[in-house]
Amino acid sequence: MARKLHLEPHLSASELEARYKSSKDTVESRRWHLLWLLAQDYQLTEATKIVGLNYTYGHELVQRYNKKGIEGVKNGRKQKRAPRTNAILNKEQREELRERLKTPPEDGELWTGPKVARWMEEVTGRTKIWNQRGWDYLKRLKHSWKRPRPHHTKADPQAQESFKKTASAQGAASNPISGC
Repeated sequence: MARKLHLEPHLSASELEARYKSSKDTVESRRWHLLWLLAQDYQLTEATKIVGLNYTYGHELVQRYNKKGIEGVKNGRKQKRAPRTNAILNKEQREELRERLKTPPEDGELWTGPKVARWMEEVTGRTKIWNQRGWDYLKRLKHSWKRPRPHHTKADPQAQESFKKTASAQGAASNPISGC
């Protein structure tokens, strides 16, 4: 029979359960769950299967908890990760882009990702901004294309106008409610 793993009494079983149930971080929640199960006399092999962790990882976690206490359970990735500051445009430049998108680009067509990327290169002074970043900023600013519906190349405008006139006259005659 396997030996029961020793847990240092940093927290009671009820305190471990409370931390497991109240944790907002999923990584820490699973760790607290494992420790709570071990505090209830589960063996490490059973507890790791229940929580869905690797046995070796669970054993290392218990050793860290025994050595460092609550600090050994915390998710270290959160502290190591620096806040993202790699935005290409700052707030003022984004507002300038928002205003610029209200008018057509130099070629008179529609704004596209590559066109926005070239504009961003001019504003920021960077030598290369990928076209995808221009598209990302179009979507971030919720810009939508105002593209007219396509016209058929063989369409006859006079036939379309005569159809509109006859169709609207027929629709009005056949609809008794519209005469009211």
